[in-house]
Order: sequence, then structure tokens, then C-alpha cells
Amino acid sequence: MAKKKESLIVASKVKAHIKGKKMMTSSDLLCALNDAVYCMLDKAATRTKANRRSTVKAQDL
Repeated sequence: MAKKKESLIVASKVKAHIKGKKMMTSSDLLCALNDAVYCMLDKAATRTKANRRSTVKAQDL
């Protein structure tokens, strides 16, 4: 069984942003968004290492 990842997003802020667009948040959105953030950060870290740096920068996203 896969270990559940710690949330990197603030659910209430995400929901408020979407509500501000006069839309609703589905029950699975937050999990999918969290997975996408993990994926983006993993790719950024890989790019950083490939460029022989130890600091992840905005350009790595």
C-alpha cells in the first residue's frame, strides 16, 4: 500500500480561490493538486541537480 504524502497545499486557500471564481471544489481536486505539486518539485529538483546546483530556483519549474 502506498504511503500517503503530506499535504503541501493549504486546502482552505485553494477552496476559497475557487469559490471566488463562483465555482465548487470536487472531493478529489485537493489530492490531485497535491500530487501535481510534488511532481513539479521533483522535476525541479532533478533539473537543479543536472545543472550542478543545490538551490532550486523559480526557473527550475
